[in-house]
Amino acid sequence: MKKSLPPTDELELFRAELADVTPLASDAEVAVSSAPDLDAIALEARRLAAITDRQHDSNFLSTAEPPLVDPYAEIGYRHDGVQLGVYQALRGGKYESRYVLDLHRRTVEQARNDVFHFIQDAVKREQRCVLILHGRGVRAPIPALLKSYVNVWLQQLPDVLAFHSAQKRDGGTGALYVLLKKSDDAKQENRERFGTR
Repeated sequence: MKKSLPPTDELELFRAELADVTPLASDAEVAVSSAPDLDAIALEARRLAAITDRQHDSNFLSTAEPPLVDPYAEIGYRHDGVQLGVYQALRGGKYESRYVLDLHRRTVEQARNDVFHFIQDAVKREQRCVLILHGRGVRAPIPALLKSYVNVWLQQLPDVLAFHSAQKRDGGTGALYVLLKKSDDAKQENRERFGTR
């Protein structure tokens, strides 16, 4: 068993061991108050990432809160130049809508992206009439919020000629028939077929 030295002898030995050690210069000390605020840095990084994502995002649909519509209200829109008969046929569900977008259980941002890309894809696929199921949102914290956004977004898309709440069989006031412009290829085909300019 090792015999321990009296306390004074241990202290003397310790001092002797550290006799040639020089203290650090005072400017090497770091003040705690000058350390970077990591939460602020992370917040700024997220803000810059969001701005960068927006700059690379071609989706121009509004993110501002829309005027709210009633969950059970019929909504509709007709661009200048769309014949009344065409609009009435759309409203009556006379055009076939096999291309469908279902927005149930989607967040506003997800729905915004879905609507934007769905309309672009539908035009590429030469779909003239599509169906969007947005729901009524009667049990949501803000009733008809998604319906209200879709109402605004569709009016912002240049490929949308008209839209109207669907017939009951297709979702009623929780869905929209959307009439789209013809693609450039379809327009050219019509010109060639019917000899128009």
